[in-house]
Amino acid sequence: MPRLREIPRSEVTDEYVLALYGTLFGDRDPVTEPGTATGTPGNWWTVFAQVPDAFRHTTEGFGFYRSPNRQLDPKLRELGQIRAGYAVGSQFVYSQHSKAMRFEGYSEEQVKAIPNWSTAACFSEVERAVLAYTDCLVLERGRVPDGVFELLKKHLSEVEILELTYITCTYMMHAVMSRALKLEFDDVAERVVEVPAPEGATADVMGMVDKRKDADK
Repeated sequence: MPRLREIPRSEVTDEYVLALYGTLFGDRDPVTEPGTATGTPGNWWTVFAQVPDAFRHTTEGFGFYRSPNRQLDPKLRELGQIRAGYAVGSQFVYSQHSKAMRFEGYSEEQVKAIPNWSTAACFSEVERAVLAYTDCLVLERGRVPDGVFELLKKHLSEVEILELTYITCTYMMHAVMSRALKLEFDDVAERVVEVPAPEGATADVMGMVDKRKDADK
């Protein structure tokens, strides 16, 4: 379950939130009858409904990147979004934008190659530049080598680069928040945990290795 409380339709007073509840969930109460058309539980919306201003800010951000005013090619935008989701480790963002990549015309080979894009031969030079830049934004926290940026500038205008930067960093934030609050497909158990030793085991394996090394001297 999400780490924060979901807001049922009966408690929503903000007209903007109510309108989007209707768009996404119809007449259902999304807390008692969860689910969206894309197969997600829908709790991103019901949790953010606690703060209507944040709810509006978030959804208007979706409108920003889909606006006809954008100069950035939607295909390149999607590369930044999906790679940001994967790099952060958000199953929700990665899963949703895998579908969005297909919608924008990417092949199945390209969608499946996002985790290992640097060794894949199915991306063009500009696509590889966008993916490399995304990794610099997300994994290097904005530390971008001149070579990566120059290759980006070879293909994109300054306006396109700024749009790509803003949208990609926004989706890095979405991915981080989704994991932190355990929303949608990021409601998963921590994988990195101690695996118990067999019952009754007392040996220190690394100590055993050290003793064998000493015995060989």
